Amino acid sequence: MTTLVLAQAAATTGSGTRLILAALIGIAVIVVLITRFKVHPFLGLTLGSLVVAGIAGLPASAAVESFVKGFGSTAGSVGTLIALGAMFGKLLADSGGADQIVDTIIGRSSTRTLPWAMAGVGALIGLPMFFEIGLVLLMPVIFLVARRSGLSLVKVGIPALAGLSAMHGLVPPHPGPLVAIDALKANLGITLVLGVLVAVPTVAIAGPLFARYAARWVNIPAPDLFTGTDGDGPGDGPTRSEGPSGGSGTGTALERRTVSRPTFAITLATVLLPVVLMMGKALVDIFAMKGTLLRDGLDFVGTPLIALLIAVVVAVFTLGRGAGMDARAIARSLEQALPPVAGILLIVAAGGGFKQTLIDTKLGDLIATWVQGSGVSILLLAWVIAVLIRLATGSATVATVTASGILAPLVVTLDPAHTSLLVLAIGAGSVFFSHVNDAGFWLVKEYFGLSVGQTVKTWSLMETAISVVGLVLVLLLGLVV
Repeated sequence: MTTLVLAQAAATTGSGTRLILAALIGIAVIVVLITRFKVHPFLGLTLGSLVVAGIAGLPASAAVESFVKGFGSTAGSVGTLIALGAMFGKLLADSGGADQIVDTIIGRSSTRTLPWAMAGVGALIGLPMFFEIGLVLLMPVIFLVARRSGLSLVKVGIPALAGLSAMHGLVPPHPGPLVAIDALKANLGITLVLGVLVAVPTVAIAGPLFARYAARWVNIPAPDLFTGTDGDGPGDGPTRSEGPSGGSGTGTALERRTVSRPTFAITLATVLLPVVLMMGKALVDIFAMKGTLLRDGLDFVGTPLIALLIAVVVAVFTLGRGAGMDARAIARSLEQALPPVAGILLIVAAGGGFKQTLIDTKLGDLIATWVQGSGVSILLLAWVIAVLIRLATGSATVATVTASGILAPLVVTLDPAHTSLLVLAIGAGSVFFSHVNDAGFWLVKEYFGLSVGQTVKTWSLMETAISVVGLVLVLLLGLVV
């Protein structure tokens, strides 16, 4: 059967060698455009898709149709989730709910347990937020905690960044995992459960444990707190923030909204609500009989779109109204959440178009046949492909969407659990060794006041630890599930 499929593919789009060459040249075009000519990844992925289709022999009309089909499908399925997640995260920040979580957890920690608490804060804040947003939100907190505790900025900051980054690469509803789940048709509930199982020990190892050694290599004291400034760059440390009713205020994240903000219990319950709904759907799909009211109900509310929609609606009341925000302030917060993620949405959707182009050229069938006959672990192969694209482009999202498109045809041979592990292997590879072509590298460097070498010794090695530990845990899970 596979031989017949490959024969048909060769007859319509060229030989196996031609297909591989098309993919390699297409990926090279994307890499060069993004890294050398600083072209936006959306344009790079679009042009790369057309190059792949042209070299593979797809007719021009079919090439455009494939890209548009993949773009629209991904934008419709993943784009709505990204938008809802951004709204939720913005409301969490503007209401002071994020500050309340940080204040409560840090306030109950000793100096010895502080790095572990910071890892927990990073993971919890990172669950509903994009990495860059979480980083900007947490930096004043990291500075304040480091100054109050007398600990090195690296010893306090690295655990928080590890929590943020691990959530970004391994746990939905972040864009990368969502794209991989959509491309590989993985079960979101299973992926979420396994992602948390992988992320928790990964954060512990790459965060507090690694920070002990990184703080010896790079000992940086916390800078003066940012107070009363309006700088726009990382080095300026912006601190002015709209209050619950739209007014501006100054101070650090821990010093804002101490009078009117939602309680810790309400904030935590709101943050975990979509996760609980999605995990509930996964559990009833396994243990409950079809046709029961419980299963039908959780199958509906646990669908990612509905779960996040419910979370946003609930957050309007528990976070927005709970912080004293009026209707106008809440509407402004939700509106302001969308422009910053427009670029991410376009990149993700273009990645879906690139994925569909690879599928329609039958390249994936060729790779699937080679993997099945080679004995190479599919999980290891997925990680390596994501690592190579990550190193070349500097983008975790581009690495995820490209690797997912290449490996999509392999899932027909996998059960749901291993398909979810394939998503996690790609996610782990997508955060490998952040360096000078990654915007996150420069954000961390400037915020922490590090040299390039110091950033490599701390941030880059931390990212590598997350990637490698994540892969090891995924491979171990693959032996038992």
